[in-house]
Amino acid sequence: QDKDTSIQTRSDLTVVTAKVPTEKETEDLLFANILVKHTKSNAIVLAKNKQLIASGTGQTSRVDALNQAIEKAGTFKFNLNGAVMASDAFFPFPDCVEIAHKAGITAVVQPGGSIKDAESVAYCNENGLAMVTTGIRHFKH
Repeated sequence: QDKDTSIQTRSDLTVVTAKVPTEKETEDLLFANILVKHTKSNAIVLAKNKQLIASGTGQTSRVDALNQAIEKAGTFKFNLNGAVMASDAFFPFPDCVEIAHKAGITAVVQPGGSIKDAESVAYCNENGLAMVTTGIRHFKH
């Protein structure tokens, strides 16, 4: 596997939903995406106000990583309303965005590229979440 030396900036983000992330969400998405790049796969990072709220790392599925992060945030009484989520790889199903939405997440960054990307995007559109893709996978295996 090649070394991941990529650094994404605003110009690398492609908005794929009807809702465009706010300026604050965009800053948090870029921050979370940097963190998830350095996190063991399968990885999910939750961030808010340029702070790491929780991460789910080294799990066998993206859903498990997200649930781990949500549980950790709850343990420390962090409020996830308005937080963002970064994933180190694409979502093969819309289950992660559904779980994230129910936890209060308002914006998502992921590489994109799944055959079923449209399902995750549709869920976001139906529920008012913003999603951006980068085209760059940070998945480590």
